[in-house]
Amino acid sequence: MNVPCVRVPREMGEEARTELAEAELIDRDFAIDSGEDSLFIPVSDPDSVAPGYDVVKHDVDPRETQTLPADVLGFEPTYERLGDVAIIDEDDPERARAVAAAIADSDLPLVTVINKRSKVKGTERVRDWDVLVGTDTETVHREYGCSFLVDVASVYFSPRLATERHRVARQVADGERVFDMFAGVGPFTVPMAKRGSKAVGVDINENAVAYLEENARRNDVAERITAVHGDVREVAGAYADWADRIVMNLPHSADSFLDTAVSIAGEECTIHYYDIQDEDAPFEHGLDVIRTAANSAGYAVAVESRHVVRSYSPREANVCLDVRLSRDGGTANRNP
Repeated sequence: MNVPCVRVPREMGEEARTELAEAELIDRDFAIDSGEDSLFIPVSDPDSVAPGYDVVKHDVDPRETQTLPADVLGFEPTYERLGDVAIIDEDDPERARAVAAAIADSDLPLVTVINKRSKVKGTERVRDWDVLVGTDTETVHREYGCSFLVDVASVYFSPRLATERHRVARQVADGERVFDMFAGVGPFTVPMAKRGSKAVGVDINENAVAYLEENARRNDVAERITAVHGDVREVAGAYADWADRIVMNLPHSADSFLDTAVSIAGEECTIHYYDIQDEDAPFEHGLDVIRTAANSAGYAVAVESRHVVRSYSPREANVCLDVRLSRDGGTANRNP
């Protein structure tokens, strides 16, 4: 049947599929078709496809019907997929067990279902979980051409940030020196290294650093990544004035590490600063503390972009500020 499809080169297929899925534009009634040089991804609303994609009519096959959790439950449950693990967040134990059983009985390729039992806690940023189906909380997650081995029981990882990580990685130029201050298992560090950077990833969670080293090997960038276990404030001295780019993805407390970030920055440095603030004034605090720390060290600050990454709570937003530090003083406190 001829339906609207996004046509992309085969090598860009996973990137396009992920972006269209994030935008909820993939038409699940039809199968993705693979041509000799192109992939054809059916879309439900061609007018909403981002500029730059080629939307064409193409003959694709209807997707074979499969049993989904909603078919078993009679309602659409909320869950995240991380590799072959399903993550749910249900306060009612009976409802949690019902959702887990429906996911297990569906045709989805998921073998473990876990329910959040606590918030992220402690300096190592881990949760407590109830394992409702299966036994193994370690899985392989793939995004934008990278593969990550991760165990959510011992490290922090959010599949929801895939698009944001890709946005940052695309800015990295070959030969850059990148410092990821709170690297986790490497979801920023690894794709930036794949872009040709020399990357340092630091984390206080020893398990996360072990996974970072493994993921560097899995993605053939081990020679470009230095994984360091420790408090970044104690590690920073070895990298003074070193970085061309710094990632600060610790949104609840990144402001307390800005002096450390500034000490790592080279003459010119881009910082990706993550914050969680009231949705009515999401950027003001971050801009104030960045300028205070940078100006005190002799840097001018240029704001390259500011955007909301996602809603964090009914009144709070998870945001990112991309700022450029420069010691030449030519772009002081410029806003986009």
